[in-house]
Amino acid sequence: MAAIPGISLAFSSKPSRTRRPLSTSLLPSPHSLCFLSTRATKTKPICSSFDSSKLSCRLSGAVSAVVSQESVTGSSPSGTDVFKLTYLEGNSWLWEVGGLKLLVDPILVGNLDFGIPWLYDAAKKFLKNFQLSDLPEIDCLLITQSLDDHCHLKTLKPLSSKYPNLKVIATPNAKTLLDPLFSSTTYLEPGQNSVIEASNGNKVRVQATAGPVLGPPWQRPENGYLVTSPRDQLTLYYEPHCVYNTSFLEKERADIVITPVIKQLLPNFTLVSGQEDAVQLAKLLQAKFVVPMKNGDLDSKGLLASIIQAEGTIQSFKELLCKELPDSRVLEPTPGVPLEIEEILP
Repeated sequence: MAAIPGISLAFSSKPSRTRRPLSTSLLPSPHSLCFLSTRATKTKPICSSFDSSKLSCRLSGAVSAVVSQESVTGSSPSGTDVFKLTYLEGNSWLWEVGGLKLLVDPILVGNLDFGIPWLYDAAKKFLKNFQLSDLPEIDCLLITQSLDDHCHLKTLKPLSSKYPNLKVIATPNAKTLLDPLFSSTTYLEPGQNSVIEASNGNKVRVQATAGPVLGPPWQRPENGYLVTSPRDQLTLYYEPHCVYNTSFLEKERADIVITPVIKQLLPNFTLVSGQEDAVQLAKLLQAKFVVPMKNGDLDSKGLLASIIQAEGTIQSFKELLCKELPDSRVLEPTPGVPLEIEEILP
């Protein structure tokens, strides 16, 4: 969910006093775990394994995708150029690359209601019992925007107590919120980058891109990010509203694009873009994979929730993408289930 001037729309899971593993009843059957969009390919992917815990789909190109039924705290892949992506619903993600674990826009403590629950109140549908204590050891916190649906203080305050020296990369718009909490924060303007070193010596580069302007036209834009694997073989692009600067991105490339594809609309106002805009984003970056995030698919109530309208579906997005970028694949994440995308050497 995006933000409108004066208010941000974000989501979180309800707090739980009990700590339980992710329920396997929420996971699809092993034979349904390959989410590759064969309609958008010239060559049908070859599923090389039907193991009950992991299904690997190797493509005709140099990249393969794996969906695994490991828990979010499972072991990491051994290769350095592997992205392991775990969707935590809303705008929240846990990424692992080269042994480095990045927590992205986390909303893990309480619902988000902006102090006005009659207007908007939302909770996650599937990971209701997931807590900060369920996270693995985190190496870096990545914040795209300064508003609560990304910079969620109910989550960040206890996170800073747990990891007081945690490295943070964020938009400068969030400086007044993050400085009191974290002592090692790097604020990136669009075009700037920072290199993070994992404990195993691998280095991952994070570059900021221009995201939406949430306020008057002269205000600094929020951030998207390009994250590049240690050997520069894979690059991931992430911006949670499908709002981007075409002139900035036209010189960039990304193998993996994480973006909303279903529009979320208020009367005369677009909260979250998608559909044809997401197709053009994938085409602009020449994406091999598109990972659609359903940041509007939450249990919500309140006056504002009642007038938000969704436009388009993942299926309609796949059909649009097939026409414009037929070699790109769509990988639909299941909340709490790691999705691995790796570079395959010849």
